[in-house]
Amino acid sequence: MTHTKTNPPSGQTTAADAGPLAEALGSVHAKAKILSEALPYMQRYDRQTVVVKYGGHAMGDPELARDFARDVVLLKQAGVNPVVVHGGGPQIGRLLERLNIKSEFKDGLRVTDRQTVDVVEMVLAGSVNKEIVSAINDQGGKAVGICGKDANLMRAHRLERRVRDPLSNIEKVLDLGYVGEPGLVEPHIIDVIIHSDLIPVVAPIGVGPEGETLNINADTFAAAIAVALKAKRLLLLTDVDGVLDKDGALIRSMTTTEALNRIADGTITGGMIPKIESCLDVIAEGVEAVVIINGKVPHSVLLELFTEHGAGTLIERRRPGGYRMRQP
Repeated sequence: MTHTKTNPPSGQTTAADAGPLAEALGSVHAKAKILSEALPYMQRYDRQTVVVKYGGHAMGDPELARDFARDVVLLKQAGVNPVVVHGGGPQIGRLLERLNIKSEFKDGLRVTDRQTVDVVEMVLAGSVNKEIVSAINDQGGKAVGICGKDANLMRAHRLERRVRDPLSNIEKVLDLGYVGEPGLVEPHIIDVIIHSDLIPVVAPIGVGPEGETLNINADTFAAAIAVALKAKRLLLLTDVDGVLDKDGALIRSMTTTEALNRIADGTITGGMIPKIESCLDVIAEGVEAVVIINGKVPHSVLLELFTEHGAGTLIERRRPGGYRMRQP
């Protein structure tokens, strides 16, 4: 007696196929649910400007860099206007070492002389900037690399740091060389770029009063750009999860008043204090909120903007009605 193998009727599955098919459909439905839940967040940021400061170890990891580039392209496709401001400290340090240029430090701060600032500009406005531009373009975006010198985007002045001698109690001004801080921001060039299908990638280089190149801290540069563009969000990608409480747990959201209180009671300490103070200044100047995010988390930008729970610590001013939960 022979057995003839027959195919199941169209639209039916065998018992052997049911398990894998159900699993595949479940995965598809889960993805569809995630996309559906993202809709109100996409609507919230539609045609809004989001400034993202990109730096830290995420820049040195090829997979994370690819994820970041894909996230930025998706933001643009979703109707958001992303503006990427990047750092590049480790890359600068490596090239200075290769060129045998030794850095001088005063009171723990790096002095940037003429030779060093030439290297800084070459790395930030050159190799690092174009690497990020290429990564975004490889993911289907259309990125354009610029720096603060283009179209006088960032007019800056020399950064002053005053220190007091502990022995004589005399205050003195440290000369840090070609280190700057934002002065006048003229965002016209970025406005032109973001209102097209292009994505600006900006190196934190400014132009001084005498036309000299000034190196500006990337966080400070991004904050000034966010204020000038009246951005809805400033995202600071760092190497930490965000602000932690005294038990080491992530503080997911706080108002400006709560942030000040946490500095006063010692919850926020060390290098996080100037970062939070900078965030408070940005919010005071009109940016709706600032978020500190761990850039080492894959797709952290999308998690922050398009999900209910976010991906870091959100800081905003208190709104009528009291404390706002992280939801649209």
